[in-house]
Amino acid sequence: KMMDKLTLMSGVLSTGGGAVLLKANRNHLRQRSSVIYLHSTPTEVFKRIRHDRVRPLLQVDDPLKRLEDLYSVRDSLYRDVACMVVETGSRAVASVTNQIIEQLDLLKR
Repeated sequence: KMMDKLTLMSGVLSTGGGAVLLKANRNHLRQRSSVIYLHSTPTEVFKRIRHDRVRPLLQVDDPLKRLEDLYSVRDSLYRDVACMVVETGSRAVASVTNQIIEQLDLLKR
């Protein structure tokens, strides 16, 4: 129900990884939004968050393995709803932002 309400609003919505697991959420996102999948490999994500101790899903003995497992399920789901996939890797935020703006401009034409 929350995704139903959120996708009716305008603005930027950062869903969090698990939102795409529910088919209803994917349908709302696909039908009502322009979804931009900020793609990173599990290794890249691990490098960024390896010192983060507040992410409940990563409080395990092998957080990289957990990220790989989550990725194997979620990557195809995000690609399914996305109108664009942007590779983030270790790129600067400004570079990623500029690419998104350029691609959104192309979509409008």
